[in-house]
Amino acid sequence: MTVFLYEHMEFIKTMISFAEVFFVIYLIGYASFLFISVLSGSNETFNSMKKKQLRNEIHHDYYVPISIVVPAYNEEVTIAETIKSLLHLNYKSYEIIVVNDGSKDHTAKIVEEQFHLHQVQRPIRRQLQCKDPVSIYEGIGGNGTTITLINKENGGKADSINMGINASRFPYFICMDADSILEKDALTRIAIPVLENQDVIAVGSMIRICNDSVFKDGELIEMRLPKKIVAAFQVLEYERSFLASRMLLDKFNANLIISGAFGLFKKDAVMAVGGYKVDCMGEDMELIMKLHEYHRSNHISYSIKYAYDAVCWTQCPERLRDLVKQRRRWHIGLIQSMTKHSRVMSMGSYFYYLFYEMLSPFIELFGTICTILAYMVDIINLPVMIAIFIIYAVFGALLTVISFTTRNFLSKQRVKFTDIIRACLLCIPEIVFLRYVMAVTRMLAPLYMRGKKTKWGSIQRVKINYESDTADARP
Repeated sequence: MTVFLYEHMEFIKTMISFAEVFFVIYLIGYASFLFISVLSGSNETFNSMKKKQLRNEIHHDYYVPISIVVPAYNEEVTIAETIKSLLHLNYKSYEIIVVNDGSKDHTAKIVEEQFHLHQVQRPIRRQLQCKDPVSIYEGIGGNGTTITLINKENGGKADSINMGINASRFPYFICMDADSILEKDALTRIAIPVLENQDVIAVGSMIRICNDSVFKDGELIEMRLPKKIVAAFQVLEYERSFLASRMLLDKFNANLIISGAFGLFKKDAVMAVGGYKVDCMGEDMELIMKLHEYHRSNHISYSIKYAYDAVCWTQCPERLRDLVKQRRRWHIGLIQSMTKHSRVMSMGSYFYYLFYEMLSPFIELFGTICTILAYMVDIINLPVMIAIFIIYAVFGALLTVISFTTRNFLSKQRVKFTDIIRACLLCIPEIVFLRYVMAVTRMLAPLYMRGKKTKWGSIQRVKINYESDTADARP
């Protein structure tokens, strides 16, 4: 090995010099983007809070009817709490459609019994690809909202959402996860961009972690940083991501993803592009890129917005192996979407997702190899390298703390002071440990791309801390 390094010393030095320049530019670019994003996001949310305090917001009685589609597979632990939270929304006209995708547990039975549904014969116009329905149940919630349960053959999440869209009665639909809770004003908040601009075809939302927090009648009553380290790491990660990058990209109509946990869509626009792709693991990102591509290529005026004050609380994996499964699926979906819809390359955000999301684990591997080679041929200043790494980690941790404390300060319910201290202590381990575990996970993701493209994947659920004093359904 030593002889090989000696014989190719000049080539190695040239490669390392190139790598040094590349990584300086790469890290400066990423750090600058994060800094501008966090600064912009914090300023935006602070101004929003000031407007609320000064009552400078527009309040109106206008609304658009919305269908809420909840795809579910083996969600017996969380489905009842999710539906209960939906029945407490402050919104005038909406329906709830639960699509049971051939669950093997008691998901369907729980929905039928707890919300007093009865079987009906109802035709569904199959405009989007989906598996056949097996049975349909309907009932009326305690607030007068129609609840529909569609039991169908197993076809995957995208297939289930397509079924829900086919069955929906209203011109706009919400897609949300069966382990999530919406804040009472979430529908009102996410519908505002549609009311302000008729060109809006989709709206994303703020996703926050609900593990260990307590809810009552659709409202958060106690916010807690999760006790389990893996879940706590994700709280910090989510706050940084949703407060920062998505708020900045929203200013340029450049968001390429709306989280599957909670998003609003114009049904006609989704129908025009063929709905959700059933053989894609990242059906949420694939749909947004398809919408961008379709409207840009056909010169149709459109806008995809991000409503940071429309909040959805979702459950995150508490075990590392479950988190690895989830992020592997996400990265495979990212690869599928980026390679299939490369025609949106003219958008600047495409290159952000390309270099800092899709290719980042391989770039980091290349950097690690170059660092090892430089150390072996003694052309690296080890103390300087360690100092740069520490500075980068501290900088990332500082941005995480700013994001977390900003969201906490602007929230109705705030975490305890001890949780803030704990978050500050966890921010550097989150940057160092979680980042590199996820880098390895994403690096290996392409090995799992073949097969199981429509499978849900099994992640352990825990019961949501949900309290209710009011009736949620009519017998």
